[in-house]
Amino acid sequence: MGTAIEMRNVSVVRDGTTILDTIDLDIDAGENIAIIGPNGSGKTTLMKLLRGEIHPYSREDTEFRLFGKKRWDLFELRSRIGIVSMDLQSRFDGTSDVGDVIMSGFFGSMDVYRNHEVSGTMREKVCRIGETMGLADKMDRDIGTVSLGEMRRALISRALVSGPEMLVLDEPMTGLDISVRTMFKKMFDSLIENGTGIVMITHELEDIPEGIGRIVMMKNGKIFADGEKKELLTSENVSRLYDAELKVECRGGSYHMYGA
Repeated sequence: MGTAIEMRNVSVVRDGTTILDTIDLDIDAGENIAIIGPNGSGKTTLMKLLRGEIHPYSREDTEFRLFGKKRWDLFELRSRIGIVSMDLQSRFDGTSDVGDVIMSGFFGSMDVYRNHEVSGTMREKVCRIGETMGLADKMDRDIGTVSLGEMRRALISRALVSGPEMLVLDEPMTGLDISVRTMFKKMFDSLIENGTGIVMITHELEDIPEGIGRIVMMKNGKIFADGEKKELLTSENVSRLYDAELKVECRGGSYHMYGA
């Protein structure tokens, strides 16, 4: 299927501080990955690179390609990579209704505006995805009046509406109770089974769907380890990653982390 993301010696420097340090990373189209690491490890900065919000520090040996291109149109990129993040959630006006939040995914915008041409096909797809996500009776509700789990489902629907090749999830379970988190894990596994490539950024092992087989560990702005889930998610490796004595167990395909 080809390489979706290719990074060679990619660094991000802000105000003289190196946030990402000489990252080498390849992600194939359709591949499913969890990027884990402590707070401040560079996970969110990496996500901002993927959505075109920031650019790497320019050096002769730096290579950064998305879907084979060094330069890309931001709106085209947003149609190929769907993003769900807490940061994105905070940008929406609470008076936008759920249907318009989902519809805005066609335009890479924070709402549906007068200059946007909305077709009947678009409306049908929004209704279909909203129904699939269990939002059929919430489409006319202001986004500020729905639950956190419903808001997150609306954002996932927004990310999926344009049929992206990759879905990037930045801490998608944060703030959700255990029953909703369990439902979301099953939903992500269903997306994986249906061919959507998922890149999940998280610091909770419990949130990683069973269908994700590759783990990228980040620490201090660098890639600490990269490999198969069953090989990397051990007590020894995770303890080294977080600089703490931790115990990792796998039960029924789900990983759990405890203080040792």
